[in-house]
Amino acid sequence: MPSVNSAERLERIPVNKMHYRLLGIHGMGWMFDAMDVGIITFVLAALSVSWNLNPGQLGLIGSAGPLGMFVGAAASGWLADRYGRKAVFQTTLLIFSIATLLNAFAWNLESMLFFRFLVGLGLGGELPVVSTLMSEFVPTKARGRFVVLLESFWALGWLAAALVAFFVIPQYGWQAAFLIGALPAFYVWFVRRKLPESPRWLESQGRLKEAEEIMRSLEDESSRNIGKSLLNVPRTATPEPEKPMGLRELWSGEYFRRTLMLWITWFCLVFGYYGIFTWLPTLLVKAGFTITKSFGYVLIITLAQVPGYFSAAWLVERWGRRPTLAAYLALTAVMAYFYGQSADINSILVFGALMSFFNLGAWGAIYAYTPELYPTRGRASGAGFAASFGRIGGVIAPSAVGILLVGIGTSGVFAMNAVMLAIAGAAVLVLGPETKGLKLEQIAR
Repeated sequence: MPSVNSAERLERIPVNKMHYRLLGIHGMGWMFDAMDVGIITFVLAALSVSWNLNPGQLGLIGSAGPLGMFVGAAASGWLADRYGRKAVFQTTLLIFSIATLLNAFAWNLESMLFFRFLVGLGLGGELPVVSTLMSEFVPTKARGRFVVLLESFWALGWLAAALVAFFVIPQYGWQAAFLIGALPAFYVWFVRRKLPESPRWLESQGRLKEAEEIMRSLEDESSRNIGKSLLNVPRTATPEPEKPMGLRELWSGEYFRRTLMLWITWFCLVFGYYGIFTWLPTLLVKAGFTITKSFGYVLIITLAQVPGYFSAAWLVERWGRRPTLAAYLALTAVMAYFYGQSADINSILVFGALMSFFNLGAWGAIYAYTPELYPTRGRASGAGFAASFGRIGGVIAPSAVGILLVGIGTSGVFAMNAVMLAIAGAAVLVLGPETKGLKLEQIAR
């Protein structure tokens, strides 16, 4: 069986049903991740009442998951560049599902902290690997759009979490929400059967026969979808397996500026996200709204995430990754500031929805942008380490907000998060290259 250039052949396959099927497979995993993150934000509001926890203790629970994500993201990216994207995707999905189930049986603060760390370990490992895997299948002209659409499944997961919180937690308790959140464990077996390994990665490892078999399968399926044969194309061999990139190489040569930009942006974006959205339901409860009303208001704010993603998916292919990401970060900062100054429910809903719109659009853009900046042999590691460093912000933010609420109040907390998001936007503008319209192999070698 001849060896092949998977990158060139994947570029020749026009967008078709095969790509959307892969988007659905990856997206469902992404949705389940978001559902878990969403559920814990609502559970915090319930735990503050049922366990009589103070803001500092609630902040610790909010930080435990990102601490696990810090470890999981770094480890999974490294493992995915050495042992494959698909295997790591399956493993991390299973870890976070089982750990979510254990959350339902937490009996005190310490056990909850430990189980949330395990959830973060799996969840943090999955996200950078899935975005990397998706970016390696889609042709250049649609790559950014597809990865942002992948990220849009996050909004669906949050909506599912909000619905569970609204209808389940008040009636059946927070434990029932975690039991529902553990259902993705069954999805692992579907992923195992339906998801192919990345031909780009297989070829970079010298596993040419496996890459050829997958490429022929993809071309055959796509030929049926578009009514045109894609099998008779020029084929060139990849001469030598490539050595995976290490952390030192990510901080050297042409990658230094990119890595610096990504680490700053990821840290500030994650800090702002967890500093804001982890606390939304709890802050509304503390403002005097009932748990049910607070969950309903957060559901309305969450709905704005969906058009935020779709607008970013459109702009990254027309305006570019760099300006789209920077603009959405800056606008999130503005809306976060005004949200913190809001005193009535109408202002809270308007600025909350706009904040949600731009923030999740920024998330879509950064997930599209990050894997593009590294070559195949280091794509998952580069994305994983950037996400991992960002999770440090996620560890700090919930606890910091819990402590600072007493001193600077809600308006001060949101102003602080706005500053962090503004720094992220500035880093993208000053340090980030543009990747729109370039093949992965043209961006980084």
